[in-house]
Amino acid sequence: MLDTPHKRIGANAIATLKPLATLGFPTGFAVADRAYTDQQPGHFAQPARELGYRLALDYKVEQRGVQGSVHDSPLIDGSPACPLMPDRLAQATTGLDDAAIRAPSEELTALIAAREPYLLRLKQSANADGAVRYQCPAAGTSPSITCPRFDRLHQRGPSQPTAVDLTDARQRAAHPAAKPRVLPPQPDLKAGQLPKICRQHTITVHKDDLGHLDKFRQDLAYLSSTWIGTYKSVRANTEGINGRLKGHNLDLGDPKNRLAHGRVAQTILVALLVTVANDHFLDQWRHIREPQDEPVTLAVTPQAPAQPFDGIPPAGHSRPPPAP
Repeated sequence: MLDTPHKRIGANAIATLKPLATLGFPTGFAVADRAYTDQQPGHFAQPARELGYRLALDYKVEQRGVQGSVHDSPLIDGSPACPLMPDRLAQATTGLDDAAIRAPSEELTALIAAREPYLLRLKQSANADGAVRYQCPAAGTSPSITCPRFDRLHQRGPSQPTAVDLTDARQRAAHPAAKPRVLPPQPDLKAGQLPKICRQHTITVHKDDLGHLDKFRQDLAYLSSTWIGTYKSVRANTEGINGRLKGHNLDLGDPKNRLAHGRVAQTILVALLVTVANDHFLDQWRHIREPQDEPVTLAVTPQAPAQPFDGIPPAGHSRPPPAP
């Protein structure tokens, strides 16, 4: 694809992903660095989701922490959350530099883990129009937090005492006393002033509800163990491929291997070098995954013995016989 470098980054990424869908390749997580996170939602995030991909994103320093809100629920590092999440947790990543994100401290890891019970829970994945439904973390049969506001508004009575086997970790974790408890302000807001997620069990977020902030929304809790496992493995694979392309065999980064002038010529040469590299990768994979246990023997077609020439050309041939 010919285009100006560093321009139309999101649109070109989508143009690359579209043929994969037509070829029947499965969709999974699209892991993107901050250049793609900073694209307008209509240029990358929304069309990527329409193609069936889920997003795992990173942020610039000034984009981390509380990024905005949707229906009065804060958007915290790409995830909508309970409006009463403690500020210490909501601001855990605010102002952190890249070094602190790449190697999270024990304190930051603990704060990220403490965030998760307060995040709105996915109730229904995106429909044909891109609308997603989220559930209050205090709602449902297995709430992740306890909330006096929710109990008051939805007339949930106190839970009945139950016997708990203290040797069973699952039973201990499922007990309401083991879950974080939300602390509403006193006196609390009136029902009509409360965020939408507090007045009803679920909210529906349409693709345009967040406006330009939709570029930050992602499908895994930022810096959670699941996010780290997904993001870092894909990024490591990407950087590994980049390193091999710039290695001593091809050395894509050496201008001496791309002596032609002009953007078109340079693009074609890069495409040829990448094609050769892909062929090397596939050939190496084949030798590793499909080793040849036995030498390949080529079948030899027996040849008829030569006959003395009698001066008559073979049938079907118009070439004259050789001179005597």
